[in-house]
Amino acid sequence: MLRTFATTVSLIAVMSAALTPALACTAVDIMAADKSVIAGRTMEWAFDMKWTLVSRPKGTEVMLSAPKDLNLPARTEKTKYAVVGVSANIIPGGTILEGQNSAGLGMSGNFLPGFTQYQSVTPQDKNYVEILTFGAWALGNFATVAELRAALPTIKVWSDASLPTGPTPALIHFVFNDRTGTGIVVEYVNGQLKIHDNVAHVLTNAPTYDWHLTNLRNYLNLSTVGVSGREIGTTDVTALGQGGGFTGMPGDYTPPSRFVRASALRHVVPQPKTAGEASQAIGHILNNVDIPIGAAQSKGPNGQLVSDYTQWVSIKDLTNNTLKIADYNNRLNYLTIDLAPIFAQDKPSERAISDLPYPSAVAVDVMPTAS
Repeated sequence: MLRTFATTVSLIAVMSAALTPALACTAVDIMAADKSVIAGRTMEWAFDMKWTLVSRPKGTEVMLSAPKDLNLPARTEKTKYAVVGVSANIIPGGTILEGQNSAGLGMSGNFLPGFTQYQSVTPQDKNYVEILTFGAWALGNFATVAELRAALPTIKVWSDASLPTGPTPALIHFVFNDRTGTGIVVEYVNGQLKIHDNVAHVLTNAPTYDWHLTNLRNYLNLSTVGVSGREIGTTDVTALGQGGGFTGMPGDYTPPSRFVRASALRHVVPQPKTAGEASQAIGHILNNVDIPIGAAQSKGPNGQLVSDYTQWVSIKDLTNNTLKIADYNNRLNYLTIDLAPIFAQDKPSERAISDLPYPSAVAVDVMPTAS
């Protein structure tokens, strides 16, 4: 057992050293008492990925292609649902890594280096999609997690060196949620599709989802109730303050620690009554994994320090078709977007995340002097 544990730790350490700076994301979802489903996520990166809010109307053509060396025919499918998402436009043509559709299916794609190996397409295969198109295909064609889950075994998801993936390989696992509160995690490991029920309602990065669930067993002692005092010898010693029940909860920014932290907080937050309260709860949980510039650094190829940081945060209301989003420079000022009129558009559109009309941060006088 000790040898296995040491091997696992060594693997994670080597993987982290080899692939930094990396995409370090946290996703969490909650269902309110009124049955509203809210799903939020942070997006961390060390580079300008040219994040862009994009809309794709119902009927958008999505190209499904195979690796070029197989000479298999590409085909186009017209989407069944309108999609609004966030695309990494540093990649030619962009790729949607976050989004929701008009039917209430939501998706977040998180980095999974060291474990992701996509499927192999053979000359006999008829259905295939490259990873950079996967998000647009999934959100454009399925209304529920159940529909998507049934379809995934029928299509091969692939990647190879010919794809323009930007500064880091597109090694991604995905969490999908819908209006029923159902959630799944989709991973491609050793060339095989793995689908997990998202029982923790949380997703971060490497290792794989099942490893994170096992790791939670190391933190069963965490509690909202601390020890107020204890008799030690002949002296009564009292706690210095509240919060001691969470002593031992990891506070660093590694994926395992963020998974534990987000899972613990999501578990103890009282169920919100409404969509608005659920959005606030998600925001508070994500505040605990927000990474400021300078807090998570690694050395680049020339020895220079580069910082992973939270480039933007989004909170999706899958029930009421709204989106809250804030980039690094507007972290205190979420922009709330009504998606209904965007879903109704018949033409695609896009706008840089940094150029969105965030609410003003100008101070105002809320207690004017009586005249």
